[in-house]
Amino acid sequence: MNKLIEIDQQWLLSINGAHTVWLDQLFWYISQAWVWIPLYAFIILLLIKQFGWRKGLLCVLALVAAVGLSDYISSGIIKPLVCRPRPTHEPALAGLVHVVKGYVGGLYGFVSSHAANTFSLAMVFGLIWQEKNSHGWWLLLYVIMNCYSRMYLGVHYPGDIIGGLLVGGIIALSVYGLYRWMSGKLPAGDAVCSQPDAP
Repeated sequence: MNKLIEIDQQWLLSINGAHTVWLDQLFWYISQAWVWIPLYAFIILLLIKQFGWRKGLLCVLALVAAVGLSDYISSGIIKPLVCRPRPTHEPALAGLVHVVKGYVGGLYGFVSSHAANTFSLAMVFGLIWQEKNSHGWWLLLYVIMNCYSRMYLGVHYPGDIIGGLLVGGIIALSVYGLYRWMSGKLPAGDAVCSQPDAP
């Protein structure tokens, strides 16, 4: 276990230590939730346009449920149970972690809620979008950028990220299963009445 912790710390310091002024700015903004609001709005509009209002709103509800559950389980349950300090709060790494704009995050970091939330969102979206035989996995780029930014900023170990991805993936599969069941209960069409056959 100590060896794994040491590898985790070394990997984190390698990522966090490769910093420049412009990358500090870039990854600090990538890590902010409000930066992604236009993307979330685009996803909502895309789903409603593709599936219609009734099923589109069910898709959006599935995404909200996945993110909400991921955030609660990672931040509200796992972090207080595991109590693993973030790199920025680890005494053994004092003075070794490069801090950007004074941002050190909360006390505990396992698992990463950023990783869990973004991956659950991307996975549910990808599974839903795949129903139309279209490629919906482009959101994984959004996940990668968020996860890397957390390590770059020194607020999460790679192990925190991996744990968050596992949590997000499990929740995404569970929510998608529920979505499929609820989707099957929806009436066909999108509030469009079929025309009667001519006599």
